[in-house]
Amino acid sequence: MSGDLGQLAGLVTQYVATAAGAYGVAVLARTQDQAADATLGVGRRLAQRIFGVRADGEEVLEPLADVIDDPDDGDNRAALHEAVHKALAADAELAVQVQQWVQDAPKTGVRVMTSGERAPAVHTNHGIIASGDGNIFPQ
Repeated sequence: MSGDLGQLAGLVTQYVATAAGAYGVAVLARTQDQAADATLGVGRRLAQRIFGVRADGEEVLEPLADVIDDPDDGDNRAALHEAVHKALAADAELAVQVQQWVQDAPKTGVRVMTSGERAPAVHTNHGIIASGDGNIFPQ
């Protein structure tokens, strides 16, 4: 499974970042509320399993806190990806459970994925996306 951990961490990061953006610090709060959106529910469950449940006001791990503050920032997502990957690599049982949860996740909704250095991943774009060096844009 070690070869797949990076890919699994990427999938988990997408779910967790989506839930973190929607719930904020409450993403780690133990609550009986069910997520209205299946993706948010999976993301929240993954965040709680990987980073633990937190009481109101309790400190949140920095990479997750950064994504909560700015879920669209690529650097924040990269740091979260690294933290997820590290957690999965450190606990084989956790990695197996998370892999199963991701496989069982509803296949509805939008999934945006990318691969490769500087490869863009976009759900909706209303502007220019350029990958590579030396791009020139009309004024």
